[in-house]
Amino acid sequence: MDLIAHSPIVPIAHRPDNIMKKLTLALLSGGISSEREVSLNSGAQVFEALNKEKYHIVRYDPQTDLNRLASDAPQIDFALIILHGPYGEDGTIQGLLDLLNVPYQGAGVLGSSIAMNKRVSKQLYEKAGLLVPPYITVRQGDAFDPKTCVERLGLPLVTKPAEGGSSIGMSIVRTEDAIKDALDKAYAHGETVIVEAYIKGVEITGGVIGNKDPETLPLIEIIPDKAHEFFDYEAKYVAGLTAEICPARIGDTLTQQAQACAKTAHEALCCKGYSRTDMIMKDQEIYVLETNTIPGMTQTSLFPQAAKAAGLSFSQLLDRLIELGLER
Repeated sequence: MDLIAHSPIVPIAHRPDNIMKKLTLALLSGGISSEREVSLNSGAQVFEALNKEKYHIVRYDPQTDLNRLASDAPQIDFALIILHGPYGEDGTIQGLLDLLNVPYQGAGVLGSSIAMNKRVSKQLYEKAGLLVPPYITVRQGDAFDPKTCVERLGLPLVTKPAEGGSSIGMSIVRTEDAIKDALDKAYAHGETVIVEAYIKGVEITGGVIGNKDPETLPLIEIIPDKAHEFFDYEAKYVAGLTAEICPARIGDTLTQQAQACAKTAHEALCCKGYSRTDMIMKDQEIYVLETNTIPGMTQTSLFPQAAKAAGLSFSQLLDRLIELGLER
């Protein structure tokens, strides 16, 4: 069910003393992207975890509540953005909050929009010296020769929308004949598609937290159920389908290298506050795949798991993200 129970804004002059001492926090979840349900679920868990002694929490769904958000903005101390995909993680809502003079956690307009675009992200990764799987970019309607693509990148291939998350629209292609259908699936989520060489190895993800001198969190090793070829939407969000091991079992040297890659990716994409970078390790090489500027935020999501391994409870992690946003 999509409906969010809204807490009314209490005018500053009429607030009881106990509310006056709290930060008025706008909690944004839902939105209009294909990741709406994930966002609503995350938002509900974040609401439960937030310390009600510290925060007066007002919930907003950008699908329906943008006018109310704009109207309430003068009374909002901070916005916690729990949105994913276009219009939530791509700089759009960040720009609106900037105009409303409401601080928020995580990357601003520039970092959010860069990280959402996988093609631009790959170019910046490469410029920063990071290793990425070989790839090409394909636009809907352009001439495309599957045979030439296979000759250049080999098989299997990975096809995915250039913008978006949660592995929506992504496919692993094992034959030349299957490329067209895979592209059509990806085009349903955007006119630009990334086609890249499939790297089979150990999948890991690395969190980064902080502003001027961000720190790296323990790595998590991701092992999807054998029924899933990769960490797809179902494997991400259906309990029990994926083993997530923290810290990752890759040894100290590779751990340090992967954490350095996550930090380099964070900085190369102009991220702020926090991020999570997905990587694959093969033959002692670490390939960077993509960076999430608003990682999943349920208690069992990857970033909160890594934070917990570093000594931060879910509630403490949310406090820290708010502190970092206010500090910036």
